[in-house]
Amino acid sequence: MRNNIRKGGLYVVATPIGNREDISVRALNTLREVDLIAAEDTRKTGSFLSHHKIKNHLISYHEHNENRRTPQIISKLLDGTSIALVSNAGTPSVSDPGYRLIAAAIENNIKVIPIPGASAVTTAMSVSGLPTDSFVFIGFPPKKKGKRLNFLTELAAGLRPLIFYESPKRILTFLEEIISYMGDRPAVLAREMTKLHEEFIRGSVSEILMTMKKQAKVKGECTLIVAGREEIEEIDSEIVEGEIKVALEKQESGLSAITRTIAKKYGLPKNEVYDLALKVKRQKAEVRGQKSEVRSQKTEDRKHKL
Repeated sequence: MRNNIRKGGLYVVATPIGNREDISVRALNTLREVDLIAAEDTRKTGSFLSHHKIKNHLISYHEHNENRRTPQIISKLLDGTSIALVSNAGTPSVSDPGYRLIAAAIENNIKVIPIPGASAVTTAMSVSGLPTDSFVFIGFPPKKKGKRLNFLTELAAGLRPLIFYESPKRILTFLEEIISYMGDRPAVLAREMTKLHEEFIRGSVSEILMTMKKQAKVKGECTLIVAGREEIEEIDSEIVEGEIKVALEKQESGLSAITRTIAKKYGLPKNEVYDLALKVKRQKAEVRGQKSEVRSQKTEDRKHKL
């Protein structure tokens, strides 16, 4: 076939994440020469193909129809049709539809050919300024709050940078949750990458949150990179407890303010410090109660002796 396009091959083609020129010659040739293109959004892909003066047949393949479409596409591949799989932006199956189709193709001994290209993960990481020798790609966090908070708690102990995708509608809440459950770490928020209004906000998570709150409206999908936990000697909980006790005795500020100060000092998640502060406060109350009982008993004893 033309340009060595394989009969009955499934081509997983990465497309630009923003700038339409960020695509390889090989990818353009593949999109031009396969028999069919399975696209997440046929309108967006059609517009992209038109920009590059490519005409080809399109079929929709997205999260709402992939269960129905997968066997149809597999049947076409088995009949010898060459098909390119594309998502709206970036590499298919990386937080985008495609996993089920690729897995089904492998099960049917269909050749799956990657055509590499743009990915928001590597694009953001390459300019983050954070260690890049090893990182963990998380993708979109769970939408349900309970699952998301448990998820963040599990990730908090990791030493490697974490890469999240998040909606502009949820990013502010998510940043607040990271501070509470993972601590105020160095981070980078990438928005509108490779587009006209490309933006990289660097600093601590709290500084990024403050910057984002000043914007009238957050637009564009967000890629957030959060530094891993610092590899330091384990902090002695007795030291933290001691500071909490001193702060409570001074009575200069409330429990929330004490928690914020100590959590920031030691780089600890606020919820952990707050729980410890509550424990210390309850213990102090119990001690006061016991002392009061002892005083009352002594008074009763003196009365009895008289």
